[in-house]
Amino acid sequence: MPKKTGVVQDPRYLQHSAGSYHPESPERLAAVYAMLSRPDMAAKFTAIAAREATHKEIQMVHAPSYVEYIASTAGQDSVYLDPDTATSPESYEIAKLAVGGLLNAIDSVMDRKVDNAFALVRPPGHHAEYDRAAGFCIFNNVAVGALHAIDKHNLKKILIVDWDLHHGNGTQHSFEDDPRILYFSTHQYPYYPGTGSLQEIGRGKGAGYTINVPLNTGMGDADFVKIFRKILQPAAMQYKPDFVLLSAGFDTYFQDPLGGMRVTPTGFAAMTRILLDIADRCCAGRFVAVLEGGYHVAGLTDSVKAVLEEMRGDTQCTEEQLAQLEDQAGADNIIKQVTAKISPYWTIEERKA
Repeated sequence: MPKKTGVVQDPRYLQHSAGSYHPESPERLAAVYAMLSRPDMAAKFTAIAAREATHKEIQMVHAPSYVEYIASTAGQDSVYLDPDTATSPESYEIAKLAVGGLLNAIDSVMDRKVDNAFALVRPPGHHAEYDRAAGFCIFNNVAVGALHAIDKHNLKKILIVDWDLHHGNGTQHSFEDDPRILYFSTHQYPYYPGTGSLQEIGRGKGAGYTINVPLNTGMGDADFVKIFRKILQPAAMQYKPDFVLLSAGFDTYFQDPLGGMRVTPTGFAAMTRILLDIADRCCAGRFVAVLEGGYHVAGLTDSVKAVLEEMRGDTQCTEEQLAQLEDQAGADNIIKQVTAKISPYWTIEERKA
């Protein structure tokens, strides 16, 4: 029986523009929405309405002065928040709508209206810091979402997985000393934004609750599956999250113009299956993804489709398929390095062949 998968989509998300020829263009989401309206996809998913997040909700992560600064850009033609991130007249409202869309997705899963959900929103969020925009991101959608799940639904432990090509510096910095959040990131390194080294594992009470897997270029489906199964899965099973959130960036796609990875839609589906299995075993399947990067429009569309089909259960990446992919991988060196770094906090046992 298929899962009931919710989708947040709203034409207002297309109104935000960071400028002509900017890679984070409305065309990305327009293509994904067009895919969802095709005969093979239409009516398969449960619509989740978007809403604007309140200042109080956004200020769980961001400085009040920063939120007010973004509010001051409303109606202005273009304001550059950093060299890569600009607003259009509607961006303030649409950035609030991106956060609120994710919050509604989390609520829908918690209220059992859907089994899982994908918030197909923009602008993305994981680079946004406490008091500044960065890397196309204005408000940190996934970070606000995690604290919303804790604050509104009384959850204790949230797993955030970030498979975007770029390290989620804003998300990591939001929770570096907070053991309520386990943050796991795979990312091209060294690369923008320059954070996410092996040495960054959290601090204070949050020591060990940041797991970074910095990767050289050229990693493909098998490598990511092996990393997820060898590092993420055992750590997550010890952590036992109450909810799984995914920062779903698709710039690791093999033809993405900003990246150097080799992931295909098959790989994204396989990683999704691992996350769904973690959610099924730990937290009654509670899983929500939110869109981050991905700048090859056709690749983004095909990859989102593969993830949604895996979430719904139209496809089912089997244990045998995952094991076959893992056997093809060549990521042993980075797996050993990460395992050694986090061994004081998590027991990562080598599985017998």
